[in-house]
Amino acid sequence: MTGRPTPATLPPSLRAGLGSIAALATLVVIVLGVLYAGHSEPGRVDRWIIDPTADSVRPPWRRVALATDFLGEPAGAALLVLAAVTGCLLLRRPRAAVLIVAGVSMTVGTATLLKSLVGRTIHGDENLSYPSGHTAFLTALALMVALLATARLGLGRTAGTLLVLAAALVAGAAMGWAQVALGAHYPTDVLGGWCTALAVIPATAWLVDRTADRLTDRMADAGQHERR
Repeated sequence: MTGRPTPATLPPSLRAGLGSIAALATLVVIVLGVLYAGHSEPGRVDRWIIDPTADSVRPPWRRVALATDFLGEPAGAALLVLAAVTGCLLLRRPRAAVLIVAGVSMTVGTATLLKSLVGRTIHGDENLSYPSGHTAFLTALALMVALLATARLGLGRTAGTLLVLAAALVAGAAMGWAQVALGAHYPTDVLGGWCTALAVIPATAWLVDRTADRLTDRMADAGQHERR
């Protein structure tokens, strides 16, 4: 079996750096989860930033916040994922398309599981808040698109890492602001969601690459056996 190898979703030059960032993000998620487990009120850090239970944002910024929030809702998220997967396929990056689906699934699934485990609530016992799933989703999608761009542009370790982190920061800040401004989450929920994406996506990308490489090797071995 011949042909150019499929580009990795996690560029080798970024693996060590993003791996370290993922480990640190995991620690932050755990620490915040332990600190706020079972809480139903904003913590000291939350109060220092803003009163997250006060829906104080006014037009036109309220419309901006609602539009941003929609991107994390099922319909909006589905549209973004569909657009990202379509773009990957048009660029002939099927492995990246797989990462988009797997990365979103793993990130949202992890955030949902953490909500149940931590049990932090806002505006009632039924509204689990930690971590912010909306923030985790948009940050994860931005991370994966940035990884694709890094590989596509052939960026080095420094430039690639800066691009990935900048994309994550912009997406996380935008969605995080919307969630806090609308009173849907505490600021520390947003931080937890952002770190959840930073922890999950590098690991998922590594797993996608490892699985795809193994399948490619098996297909290559099978092709050699057939020609013998």
